Amino acid sequence: MPKKVYVAMCADLIHPGHLNVIKHAKELGEVTVGLLSDNAVAAFHRLPFLTYDQRKIIVESIKGVETVVLQETLDYTQNLLALKPDFVVHGDDWKEGPQRSTREKVIEVLKQWQGELVEVPYTRSISSLTLNEQLKSIGTTPSNRMERFRRLLSAKCPIKLMEAHNGLTAHIIENLQVDTDDAHMEFDGVWLSSLTDSAAKGKPDIEYVDKTSRLATINDILESTTKPIIFDGDSGGLTEHFVFTVKSLERLGVSAVIIEDKVGLKRNSLLDDGPVEAVQDDIPSFCYKISQGKKKQITKDFMIIARVESLVLNKPMDDAFARAEAYLGAGADGIMIHSKSKDGQEILEFCRQFRAAGHMAPLVVVPSTYNSVPDHELVKAGATIIIYANHLIRSAYPSMLSTARSILVNGCSKDIEKDLMPVSALVNLFPGG
Repeated sequence: MPKKVYVAMCADLIHPGHLNVIKHAKELGEVTVGLLSDNAVAAFHRLPFLTYDQRKIIVESIKGVETVVLQETLDYTQNLLALKPDFVVHGDDWKEGPQRSTREKVIEVLKQWQGELVEVPYTRSISSLTLNEQLKSIGTTPSNRMERFRRLLSAKCPIKLMEAHNGLTAHIIENLQVDTDDAHMEFDGVWLSSLTDSAAKGKPDIEYVDKTSRLATINDILESTTKPIIFDGDSGGLTEHFVFTVKSLERLGVSAVIIEDKVGLKRNSLLDDGPVEAVQDDIPSFCYKISQGKKKQITKDFMIIARVESLVLNKPMDDAFARAEAYLGAGADGIMIHSKSKDGQEILEFCRQFRAAGHMAPLVVVPSTYNSVPDHELVKAGATIIIYANHLIRSAYPSMLSTARSILVNGCSKDIEKDLMPVSALVNLFPGG
């Protein structure tokens, strides 16, 4: 009777390294591949380009593979206990980094029946990471970008978005990755904020920057990132205008638009009380806007998310909850709940009530004022999408101001040079020139 061999893999982009591992595994016995789910891959890496079903078709066709089974988590334990393989085969590149603890757990589980971990030397000069980088440089299509956000919602919680207001900031979001012994971290998408887009253009956040200008910003961002983009649509404007905004965003490949239930002159929700009082739209009117927007979209992937301003306007929780339910009934794909509270308790309470009522729709939070509430508390309460809505521009302005002041005071730039990116690095930041 042949020995049982287990190989776990993502298999998003099959390359000679994968085939080498399977070849070695086949020499030991009958090979079962544990194909990682989207959720499992997203826990330590970027969401796969291909869906699970697409990857399964490819792996099943590889010579030497007898069976393909689903591995739902990065942890092998469940599948190993079910299959009790004689060998687990893996490349030797997981001894350090986010998968180290997974490796240690595999060794411990195998001891229960004297199973053995066999590690194949890493295939140099080629890796999934390298291929991923090459694909990123090619770019993506509008339909793939929209579909990717829907897949993220199914595979990962929370989804973290960072604001971008130009191509440079989108470039940062696209390429920033932080790896520790326990995790791989990156932002999952881009938030195009009306506040930061306006500020970057030197304009107030009162919907003065028109849609044509904002769509131009989107195009700059699209050139710099393959990640999903969520557009801050303010109030959406007149319903007759909003339907055209939906069509424009969908055509470009933007994944979702968030519109707030306010009317009249735009006034940023985070402003202290002043002479201009924000006015909340009535429920039937805002529901009509949502429903008309949904009717005009062409794809099933584009999303309209309704932003509830009740808590910002010091209205009771019941008002916020009633509005959220009405907006979902009108066709909204998700809810964003906003607040100016410093401790975030009302946000946590809304999230808990929302989930307790059985609502499964995406729930968006923006911890700008309640910034001491950690991500895991927001997720535990029920949040699924966390937006860091203005942090890059807020960090950039003080830094640029300090640089300009130093040059003015000192009459040269020598003293500030140590804090600046070298000119050579800036020139090479976007190769091809």
